[in-house]
Amino acid sequence: MNPLVTVILLPLLLGTGLCVLLGRFGDGVGRALLGPAWRFAPAWVAAAVTAAALVLLLQEAPGVLQGQVLLFHADWVPTIGLNLGFRLDGLSLLFGGMITGIGLLIVLYAAFYLSPTDSLVKFYCLLLVFMAAMLGIALSDNLLLLVVFWEMTSITSFLLVGFWGEKAEASEGARMALAMTGGGGLALLAGVILLGQMCGSYDLSQMFIGGPSLRQAVLSDTRYPAALILILIGCFTKSAQLPFHFWLPQAMAAPTPASAYLHSATMVKAGLFLLARLYPVIGGEGLFELIVTPVGLLTMAFGAFVAIFKHDMKGLLAYSTISHLGFITFLIGLRSPMSAAVAMFHILNHASFKAALFMTAGIVDHETGTRDMRRLGGLMQVMPWVGSLGLLASAAMAGLPPFNGFLSKELMFEQALHAGIGGNFAWTIALIANLAGLCSVAYSLRLVYDVFFNGPSRDLPQPHPHEPPWGMKLPVLILVLVCLGVGLFPMQTVGPLLQSAAAAMLGEPLAPLHLALWHGFNVPLLMSLVAVLGGVVLYFWLQRGGRLHAYLPRSVGGKQVFDAGMAGLLAMAGGLTRRFESGSLQRYLATLLVSALVLGCWAFWPGGVSWPFSPSAITRPLLPAPPLAVALWLLLMALGAVLLRLQAQRYVAVVLCGGIGLMGSLVFLSLSAPDLALTQLTVDVVSTVMLLMGLGLLPQTTPPLTKAMRRGGPPWRAAALALACGAGVTAISWAVLSSQHESLSWYFLAQSLPGGGGSNVVNVILVDFRGYDTFGEITVLGIAALGVLAVLDGMRAKRPAGDAGGRRWRFRQEPLLLQRVARWVLPLALLLSAHIFWRGHNQPGGGFIAGLITAAALILQYMALGQQRAEALLHARSGGRYVRWLGLGLGIASLTGIASFLFGQPFLTSAHGHPSVPGLEFLGEIPLASAAAFDLGVYIMVVGATMLMLSSFAHASKGGEGASC
Repeated sequence: MNPLVTVILLPLLLGTGLCVLLGRFGDGVGRALLGPAWRFAPAWVAAAVTAAALVLLLQEAPGVLQGQVLLFHADWVPTIGLNLGFRLDGLSLLFGGMITGIGLLIVLYAAFYLSPTDSLVKFYCLLLVFMAAMLGIALSDNLLLLVVFWEMTSITSFLLVGFWGEKAEASEGARMALAMTGGGGLALLAGVILLGQMCGSYDLSQMFIGGPSLRQAVLSDTRYPAALILILIGCFTKSAQLPFHFWLPQAMAAPTPASAYLHSATMVKAGLFLLARLYPVIGGEGLFELIVTPVGLLTMAFGAFVAIFKHDMKGLLAYSTISHLGFITFLIGLRSPMSAAVAMFHILNHASFKAALFMTAGIVDHETGTRDMRRLGGLMQVMPWVGSLGLLASAAMAGLPPFNGFLSKELMFEQALHAGIGGNFAWTIALIANLAGLCSVAYSLRLVYDVFFNGPSRDLPQPHPHEPPWGMKLPVLILVLVCLGVGLFPMQTVGPLLQSAAAAMLGEPLAPLHLALWHGFNVPLLMSLVAVLGGVVLYFWLQRGGRLHAYLPRSVGGKQVFDAGMAGLLAMAGGLTRRFESGSLQRYLATLLVSALVLGCWAFWPGGVSWPFSPSAITRPLLPAPPLAVALWLLLMALGAVLLRLQAQRYVAVVLCGGIGLMGSLVFLSLSAPDLALTQLTVDVVSTVMLLMGLGLLPQTTPPLTKAMRRGGPPWRAAALALACGAGVTAISWAVLSSQHESLSWYFLAQSLPGGGGSNVVNVILVDFRGYDTFGEITVLGIAALGVLAVLDGMRAKRPAGDAGGRRWRFRQEPLLLQRVARWVLPLALLLSAHIFWRGHNQPGGGFIAGLITAAALILQYMALGQQRAEALLHARSGGRYVRWLGLGLGIASLTGIASFLFGQPFLTSAHGHPSVPGLEFLGEIPLASAAAFDLGVYIMVVGATMLMLSSFAHASKGGEGASC
């Protein structure tokens, strides 16, 4: 398998799958063998797959650093431009190494940080899926695929931030993060679609091949401003740039390992990565520079200033993260090639010292029970190792020599001095950057001084803090050593990587970098000195007399706007609900029908479709109605009239509906559509049983409508609306049947056997030509079944004590004759199902019909044996096995589609052949098609969904006797 695909699949499938298996099946055996150490088994698995992914990337690193680009391409949905395309160049290597390298340290740290009451299986599964999504973003060569991974990060980060869902702040922070990043993702999707239309492809490789000529064509396109703004909204929301910054501090309710990973090295860097990735196509000049550079500069200064006044350690780190993200955004916005290299440099530096500081904050919280710096102090005496590591990491964040933060800060100051924007006010850029650096020294000093010095702690929830285990300190130590090593030896450690990453960002070779700790006495050094001295003076001036601790920071700007906007949306929704929620089902139905009628008539308005009953509209020879069809119509009309008359008797109404469905089956059969007839018949049988079970939870008859209940209007109005809608459907049917039109049937008839390997065109369409649609439909079917389970789980309806006439119900044992018949019906039905399934690709049948036949046979077992005995025999207590059937069916269907990628074909591409078995030549050629495996998934999904709904209804009707019906 391609190494780029393997890097993503390792955490996505192997890691999560093994963690789930450990939690599901290995708990008892593992605890017996390893005792308490078994708790860390998910961490070992997560660490192993993360290390394997890192090793795979490092194996490809030598070639990438020499300028090679590794590419992988496989069609997925090529008709819309969505393909499985991956690329590994310097930029993706930088981010991929950061994602897996720091991820490995986070995995180790989390194992010791999380308490025994926290589910390590759940946490590591979420973390690994998030890691795979971030790797997908970093390695994607197709922009639509990148958006898919982008949304995966939004969903998994929502789950990680809300990991402690019992805490209100965790739930609120998770919802806010999802609303902002998810909304930005929708804007990004729109921008990507526009960009793909302008470039003629969604593949980055194709865009980059176009070079400067394609870039000029994009910049001159009238759609460029809209595409750029939409893409920037997606990037700015993800990377917490003004004015979308406020979600990041709220997300600090996540467990500290998640914060250290998401908000230092991965999720918040995704927007920066995309800015860098698309720079050769949309960046570098004009509108891009005009928007990106000021937003980054203002975000850098704003975040640095606000961070000083935050009392919570993670709150301070959150706003400092916002500031440093603005730092990098500012550099990406500049037109200088050197600014690209500095941006890449600080992405790496920030990830190292910020992850170390987040983990340090987690250690302090773990040992003291609080992160409030007004209560902390003097911890250096009891936690010297943690204090020393925190001190060194804070020095890197403040930009002090000899740490890596000093180098990138110096280079940033140099770029700010030579920024080619601002005109006569260009000096303000350097001034704002210098003030931001001054504030970063102040908040870094506060973080260290208030926590580890500044007197004894006060009122700690855990009054005896001590050094944590080395499993928590070792990741911090490694990152601090990275900060120091890169600062002392930048060219030897990260120089080639930065050279390659910056070149990939610019889309052209970059002049050789010269990074060193000492560049002599110059203006950037003077700016650094001013920042350090000014930051120290500012902090101690604010701290004098405890004024900084007494200050209560107020929420700034964006959160109030977001909260007000959400409140406004809820108020508007409430107003609309009160306006339209009348409580009358008749009025709801009337509104729906009137809307459909108006839209339908619009098509026949003058200038639109011609009147269907006019002679000029009839372009197809009309056929005479056979007597059998007339009889069926009359029978349907009679059944409809009886149904209308007896609609208050619910059970009778359902049976009559089943009779009408049977008429539909006969119509399909007469029109030579046996597949549809079989489907309609089996669906009709199963749905009738389901409806009867559902109605078993309600009274037998519908209460008579009183005047107060007839809020839908007088009966004549309902009759007029019904006649109008019936006439509309008649008009549409007549227009379709009497008009000559080109059909697509010839294509499917011609391609069914050579292209799909089957002569049953209907089945080949379902599992091959339109297999993606069927895949979506069975997914929806499974979701619907789970919805029924969720609604009815725990519900117990009282059995009626008697019928409407006062006669008491007698709940007797199931009839013996039915039990005997059901015993023979089940194996025969299973045999028939197998026959219908295997012949489905060439004759009427298939997985859907076979699944309904199996479900009908199992339903008969419930009726003959009772729910308790039937579920005991089927080993399906409380529907648990049926839920697993849903997963099994969807998994088989998914794997069948994914298997086509192994042969370089799009998702769900079918393979077929007619081999003969050696020694059994008398059997002739045996028709085989891979679509049969997909059809098997459909079969299992249909059986599982049907039986899950049946089981849910049966459990809900287990209550005791109630009042008379």
